[in-house]
Amino acid sequence: MHWSDAVNSSLPCIVKIDTPTGHGTGFLCFSNPAKSMVAIATAGHVIHHADKWMEPIRIYTHDGSKSLLLKADERHITMGNQSDSALILFSKDQKLFENTPPLPLLDQEYVLRVGTQVGWIGFPTLEPDTPCFFSGMISARKDDAYLIDGVAINGVSGGPVLYVDEQEETRVVGTVSAYRMNKATKDTLPGLLIAQDLSLFHDVLTHIRTVEKSE
Repeated sequence: MHWSDAVNSSLPCIVKIDTPTGHGTGFLCFSNPAKSMVAIATAGHVIHHADKWMEPIRIYTHDGSKSLLLKADERHITMGNQSDSALILFSKDQKLFENTPPLPLLDQEYVLRVGTQVGWIGFPTLEPDTPCFFSGMISARKDDAYLIDGVAINGVSGGPVLYVDEQEETRVVGTVSAYRMNKATKDTLPGLLIAQDLSLFHDVLTHIRTVEKSE
């Protein structure tokens, strides 16, 4: 599969997240069979301030054709205690996503090898209303994150890091968390993108599915 195919198939799930203090990126990662709940995955720092101060959050579809304003009592946010991850849960009755399957997550036990090519999508501040694609190679696995030879511009935080497997299926392997710049000299040299793993998302979604089966 060419990267353009992976991007085009993923775009319907990509969202821009606006808060009173800035914006970031997220993606649809869950929609329950009962059609009553959806979950948007993003980076914790994108919505931490809005969550703490119970501020509204507006979510836009990738092309800006639809948007949804979520007040504090219209959403449930789960933040990672030790990771820069967050899930926004809200009612599917809001109809932000109609007939859009969520982006599949890579299995939790599967770890990509160094040298694997990945790509990511987000809304950089340079073009805040345009979803942009970036790509690079995994440089290392450290703790609960991947270090990637690639850039992360403000606004792209929370965007999905994508991997195309041997069956040409596109899966999310992490979320854009930060960009670690190389400041070894006075000049700012190319650095490394940090992609948070999917632990929080797997844990929360597994819990939701378990509760639904028991009901």
